[in-house]
Amino acid sequence: MRNVGTGRGIFRRTRYGTPAGLFATYLVLVIACVFAVYPILRIASVSLRPGDRLLSTDMSLFPPDATLDNYRAVMQDTKFPVWLWNSLAITLSTALIGVMIASTSAYAFSRWNFKGKKAGLIFLFAAQMIPAAMLMIPIYILAARLGLINTWRGLVIAYSVGSIPFSIWILKGYYDTIPIELEEAAMIDGASRMTAFTKIILPLSTPSLAIAFLFNFTQVWNDYLLGRIMLQRSDMFIWTQGIRTFADNFRTQWGQYSAASLIVSVPVMILFLASSKYLISGLTVGSVKG
Repeated sequence: MRNVGTGRGIFRRTRYGTPAGLFATYLVLVIACVFAVYPILRIASVSLRPGDRLLSTDMSLFPPDATLDNYRAVMQDTKFPVWLWNSLAITLSTALIGVMIASTSAYAFSRWNFKGKKAGLIFLFAAQMIPAAMLMIPIYILAARLGLINTWRGLVIAYSVGSIPFSIWILKGYYDTIPIELEEAAMIDGASRMTAFTKIILPLSTPSLAIAFLFNFTQVWNDYLLGRIMLQRSDMFIWTQGIRTFADNFRTQWGQYSAASLIVSVPVMILFLASSKYLISGLTVGSVKG
């Protein structure tokens, strides 16, 4: 019988390394999680304090006189629900439009050889190197001439143009890993090119589509500069503009500021949790058997 009580049995090497190494790995991960979660808990603490108290004399994470008054004030006494709805509508529209255009464009770059293909890919890559701040003035001039200031469609167009190049690169790289024999087999059976694309390529590309959608969503959701120059009416504000009104030159409403910050994080958390299975799955594994 093997003696598991000996030192050699305790510290024997496993497929994941020694137990000591595994313990050190988990310890580092726990410490990293604490550093990541602690700021969020502090924001939650400030949001639960009555008034605008930013600091407290005790070390308690949550105050003994915790209240939800700041959340009620944000949702009932301000235009924050309107700003939140504006952000959701603009962000979802941009993400969907960006993925739709990028999915077909990336398919063309992946499956066909045409003149200017390499130059087009380089141009799309180079476009991502331009700082966003440099594009603010040209975008504003174009939007003003086209009458798109203070309109959702102007902001959606501007955001979509900025997000499509990166999405094309993501999807194009994933399409390249899908065997072309799958499409050829479908077309031999009578399917058209579009049918093969929609029925075979898109379902197999769900992980990359999810990544592109998440990238577009988070990029637009967290943007402030473009919304600041494109939207000038308070009822058209997105949440990044609206939350800025809680701080002025003489007073900052820390409680409401913190409450709003936590509220706007909920949609992103829900989206990441809902799409996590697509981000870690490999749908093309085993699609072609040798």
